[in-house]
Amino acid sequence: MDRGSPALDGVRGEWNAYIAAMEAAGVLVERLPALDEFPDSIFVEDPALVFPEGAIVLRPGAPTRLGEAAAMAPELRRRFEVVHELKEGFAEGGDILATSREVLIGLSARTNEGGARALVGLLDQLGRRARIVTTPPGVLHFKTDCSLLDEETILCTERLAASGVFAGYRVVLTPPGEEAAANSLRVNDRVFVGSGYPLTLDQLTASGYRVVALANAQIGLLDAGFSCLSLRWSASK
Repeated sequence: MDRGSPALDGVRGEWNAYIAAMEAAGVLVERLPALDEFPDSIFVEDPALVFPEGAIVLRPGAPTRLGEAAAMAPELRRRFEVVHELKEGFAEGGDILATSREVLIGLSARTNEGGARALVGLLDQLGRRARIVTTPPGVLHFKTDCSLLDEETILCTERLAASGVFAGYRVVLTPPGEEAAANSLRVNDRVFVGSGYPLTLDQLTASGYRVVALANAQIGLLDAGFSCLSLRWSASK
């Protein structure tokens, strides 16, 4: 369903508030130069995957975004001693959820079997165990429907939880009508949640999480969430 186009000033305002919230959470934020030829490049998480052990240059499933990965590669090499490159298939960061015990790779319209299997091998080289799972039909990315609240707890939609993919984890379901709140973002001791989801905000606050409500309605019109907008890693293991 076409929900309309975002207002540029609105996107800028949400983006600046996001950066301010990152810095308030104790994060050192670096801004990369704009890539005017790639309008999706604000979603910087899709072309790369980062860990304290190293980084992986991915292959976005949208052909128009492959140039973003090429532009990201030298930026990663300046920051990481170990940088691998996905050479086959397609995989986007929006389909990859890293937990304390494993990395989940969701098959979707943007991440295919070949890319997922190749990525499993690259993650193994970084000492990370990976598991390939399936994204619900009609959902753009795996993390559209889920996010990490803490080391053992997943916030996700009922449709994704019903698949059994999170067996063994503690699962918190988004309230009915607030499925889009599933793409929250844990940053150190805080959880960023869209300000337009009051039931989710109340639920997580009552559960003891330090919740930061941020506007994301304009960016959401581009099918984006908080995880899309940054690459995040700890400086040390």
